[in-house]
Order: sequence, then C-alpha cells, then structure tokens
Amino acid sequence: MEILTILETLEELVEKSPSVPFSGKCLLDREEILEIIKEMRLKLPDDIKQAKWVKEERQRILLEAQREANNIMKDAENKIASLVDEHEITKKAYEQSNEIIAAAQKNAREVRLGAREYADGVLNKVEDILSEAAEVIRTNREELK
Repeated sequence: MEILTILETLEELVEKSPSVPFSGKCLLDREEILEIIKEMRLKLPDDIKQAKWVKEERQRILLEAQREANNIMKDAENKIASLVDEHEITKKAYEQSNEIIAAAQKNAREVRLGAREYADGVLNKVEDILSEAAEVIRTNREELK
C-alpha cells in the first residue's frame, strides 16, 4: 500500500528534522509536510479501494472454499452411503449363498438316503432272486442224487 510508504517518508522527515533545544520540538518544512499530506489525500482513496477489493476477494475465496468443502462432504456422505449399501448387498448375498448351500446339502443328504434305500431295495430283490435260484439249484441237485 502506497499510503504506508508515504507515512514512512513523513516519519523519516520528522525524525531527521532539526530539533529546538530544550523543548522536544522540531523544525519542519511546511511546504514539504503539506506536499506529503496532499499526496496522502490523493493515494488514500486508491489504497482504500484496493483494501476493499482485497477484503471482497477474500470473502469470495472463503465462500468458494466453503462451497467446495460442502461438496466434498456431500460426496463423502454419498460414498459412505454407497459403501453401506454395498455392504448390505454383500451381507444379503452371503445370507442367500448360505441358504443355497444349506438347501443343496439337505438335498444331497436326501438324494444319498434315497440312493441307499433304492440300492438296498435292489440288493434285497437280487438277494431274494439269488436265494430262490440257490433253492432251485439245491432242489435240482437233490433230485439228481
């Protein structure tokens, strides 16, 4: 800001000016001081405008950052919701797969039991046929003797 430079010049002028002995006062060039004041008056509105612009720009940046932060938060919330949904879907898929496996195991047990019963029945019938055949063979052998 140019106004600060002008104030430094004014301060330097006061510090370098000759002092009046025993009074703590100094002698200043009136024309030079008035010229600095005039320059301050001319520069002050520009510096105020620049400060106002900086303030407005800062506010705009803060609002934009807040909007971006809100968008990031919404995206994060959506992602979390998506992951939760995905977790629920995965959980349900595991439940369904467990149910399918249990049903398949039950069905396999039933098929095994049915196959055993069928095989036992077939073997029982074969045994009966063989027993009858053995009986016929014994009877025929007896008749041959």
